[in-house]
Amino acid sequence: MVVKFDLIAATCENMGIGKNKDLPWRLKSEMAFFTRMTSETSDQNKKNVVLMGRKTWDSIPAKFKPLAGRINFILSRSKLDVQNYKDCYSFNSLQEVIDKLENEKFKDVYENVWVIGGSYIYEETMKSKYFHRLYLTRIMKHFECDTFFPKMNDNLREIRDSRVPEDVQEENGIKFVYHIYENPDFNK
Repeated sequence: MVVKFDLIAATCENMGIGKNKDLPWRLKSEMAFFTRMTSETSDQNKKNVVLMGRKTWDSIPAKFKPLAGRINFILSRSKLDVQNYKDCYSFNSLQEVIDKLENEKFKDVYENVWVIGGSYIYEETMKSKYFHRLYLTRIMKHFECDTFFPKMNDNLREIRDSRVPEDVQEENGIKFVYHIYENPDFNK
């Protein structure tokens, strides 16, 4: 099994992804999409990995930690104590994450790896040879943000996925569209 990173993010018009360690918007249907995409597996005996940075981990309310039904990987320069959480691991480098994903014993446990933020983790995984796809929700409104999605590669090509709605969505007067970009250099 080849390691592949599928990134999932929502950005507003200025490519903002967060404000004060929280989402600047509340879109239940978009959050449900995130949960479904990062949780669903074709093999019921496996779970998906969600890879996040420490700030993203810290932004998850305590009652939702770890993200249910998924294996939580937290990438942090300082080792985090996650022993009290089931299916939760802390890593100091992206290479440590990759080593764990390539471990023969661990390969049978997970199906997909979803990168869920923040900015630094998105940037590092998009630069890696393991970057496969970006599932990006574009929110058609400006929000004040202090955290932004990194510059996207110019060579990404937009694709379709039957699991993803193609038309404009709207909730609470906010319009948004789901896009999927594939890295043509993946696995070369």
